[in-house]
Amino acid sequence: MGPRELGLPMQVAAPEPGELPAAVTIWEVGPRDGLQNEKQAVPVEVKLEFLDRLADAGLPVLEATSFVRPEWVPQLADAAELLAGLQRVPGIRYPVLVPNAKGLDRALESQVRDIAIFASATETFTRRNLNRGLDEQFAMFDPVVRRAVGEGLSVRGYISMCFGDPWEGAVPVEQVVSVGKRLLEMGCDQLSLGDTIGVATPGHVSALLRGFVAAGIGVDRLAVHFHDTYGQALSNTFAALQHGVSTVDSSAGGLGGCPYAKSATGNLATEDLVWMLEGLGIKHGVDLGKLVETSVWMAERLGRPSPSRVVKALSS
Repeated sequence: MGPRELGLPMQVAAPEPGELPAAVTIWEVGPRDGLQNEKQAVPVEVKLEFLDRLADAGLPVLEATSFVRPEWVPQLADAAELLAGLQRVPGIRYPVLVPNAKGLDRALESQVRDIAIFASATETFTRRNLNRGLDEQFAMFDPVVRRAVGEGLSVRGYISMCFGDPWEGAVPVEQVVSVGKRLLEMGCDQLSLGDTIGVATPGHVSALLRGFVAAGIGVDRLAVHFHDTYGQALSNTFAALQHGVSTVDSSAGGLGGCPYAKSATGNLATEDLVWMLEGLGIKHGVDLGKLVETSVWMAERLGRPSPSRVVKALSS
């Protein structure tokens, strides 16, 4: 389904450029979102080394795994084993995704201090992903978030399908903002706005961010999460930076997809993001050479080359 069928704006007036942030926090999702859709089993030892290498490259946030039911995402069935073997580096955050109260129990048993929940901006995807309606998802998340906050954990709220849904088409800005407001009121510290199937354009990104600001939600509470289906992930990120967003999700080597949305392709590659940030003079704290080496190493273990253009350019 293309942009026109999704009802996305084909021409949108460019926003007035704003002052770019001085520094960006890269939220590395490769170990979780990057590996959850792999067809072949990735040994826990490889995952642990992947996390160690990413930490050594200077990434400040490493989304380690997810406590979803194993039959839903079998690649992450080893979450407890992985966290038990993880050598946490001081100063680095290791959030995990939790789907429900049982997932939170397991996260607390593993001494996790940062969690994320995975909500949706559309009815159809909520039912396919959570087996609940759009409004019903909040009843499931509310006790999880409130208990996590009470335990002193930080909570991130992912919102999927923020720009387009393969079943419903374009998603109204006000619908996404409404979901985000409810998650923040619940106690989430931050929202990650996800372009799950990669159909967003810079103009659409600007419109959504303006919608949140108009609703009284500052960009300091927002992160962006782009997939590169139409080759727009980096352009969309730049648009978000122009609006002051300073937390960007990305995946080392461009790994990733979504097991519940087959049209979703890989995430924005962390190396491509770092290359752009370097050129813009924005601080990020990542050693690009070590990161490229890590993605080449992981690509060898997965048996295919990295789709990241920067990885290809610097490793050839």
